[in-house]
Amino acid sequence: MFTDMLRRTLIPVSCLAAVFLPGIVIAEILKAEPGGFVIRIEAQLADQPDAVYGALTERVAEWWHAAHTYSGQADNLYIEAQAQGCFCEALPGGGSVQHMLVVFAAPGRMLRMQGGLGPLQSLAVTGSLSWHLHASDEGTRLELVYNVAGYLPDGLDAWAKPVESVLIDQVTRLKQLIETGTAQDSPELEDDG
Repeated sequence: MFTDMLRRTLIPVSCLAAVFLPGIVIAEILKAEPGGFVIRIEAQLADQPDAVYGALTERVAEWWHAAHTYSGQADNLYIEAQAQGCFCEALPGGGSVQHMLVVFAAPGRMLRMQGGLGPLQSLAVTGSLSWHLHASDEGTRLELVYNVAGYLPDGLDAWAKPVESVLIDQVTRLKQLIETGTAQDSPELEDDG
């Protein structure tokens, strides 16, 4: 289910970010090779770094898109913002899944987590996802960097664009939450039954 949703939503998410937030959300694949890839996304957020950090860590269920969960319910997500804390999801029947492990938490400045998001979790890869928060005249400049490395027989470079698209969606929704109080689902991502 998760992988099918990921594949179905890739192109529209990138297009939406470009259409609705021109010049505000900037994404690039810095490198994509068979052994891994590096993605960087930058966004200007209209609130102070401490507030952005709070939304990032304490309100993940409000901005992370339910289509990119295992349970289909973003309300099941939580982040324990401390070293060895969990970016986790409760699953029906008492189960759970660890999306990533928190390895560095500096309130108002940075959150770094390690692991493979979504379908990357089942591959022989690891990743380091850093959320850097920089104070600016307009509020906060957010810089997200995701470094992924490992082995896949056909190479990991083909995963760079799909992962970038999913992360653009998450950053866009976090920005919406901070600036409007709610993260709206884009029509292309709504479940069609």
